[in-house]
Amino acid sequence: MTPSPREPSALGPALEELPLFPLPGVLMMPGALLPLHVFEPRYRKMVRDALDGHQAIGIVQLQEPARLDSKGQPAIFSVAGVGTIVDHTELPNGRYHILLRGRARVRLEELPFVPPYRRARASIIEPTDENVSSTATAALIAVATGFAALLKERDKSFEFRMPKLSDAGGIADHCAQHLLIDGRDRQLALETTSVATRVRLVTETLAMQQLSLSGSSGPKN
Repeated sequence: MTPSPREPSALGPALEELPLFPLPGVLMMPGALLPLHVFEPRYRKMVRDALDGHQAIGIVQLQEPARLDSKGQPAIFSVAGVGTIVDHTELPNGRYHILLRGRARVRLEELPFVPPYRRARASIIEPTDENVSSTATAALIAVATGFAALLKERDKSFEFRMPKLSDAGGIADHCAQHLLIDGRDRQLALETTSVATRVRLVTETLAMQQLSLSGSSGPKN
């Protein structure tokens, strides 16, 4: 049976030489939608190549943009999110608006650099467990809803909706993508393969964010 394009197994043809889009502070969790405006010539070429082939791109965070490797490239994390282009618009000036749908976590083994963009051999990271208590899931939903409400108070344009019919891991990924503030916290959530541990991690991080935001908006003595 041919795998659905929505299934991680459908990424097979892309994983031997996955194009990488390194972005500071940006990552993509499985299931997430990530809109991007692509303007650099090397990444416009990457998008064209992806559209002509497997349509997959790896979104990888920079560890420290100023720290370069022996090839003069900024260091990247070894775990990334891979997504496929589900919508795109090519602009008259050659730039692109693209929409990626996150498909999987992947571990990267970067390949020798061939201009104009970086590539890696990627392997899909499977979750190590799926057993999360209903209490833990409810706690995550409660703290995420509370934190989103605080953000809404500060910015009326902010919108957050909890995914419907999603498992605990999917809920944690969705909250990490849209509610975790610090890029390193999101990277840690991406790298956490245990679903139960990831649910707890995202819940605790959101609770700390909520406490900090509540304190910063309270009365001053």
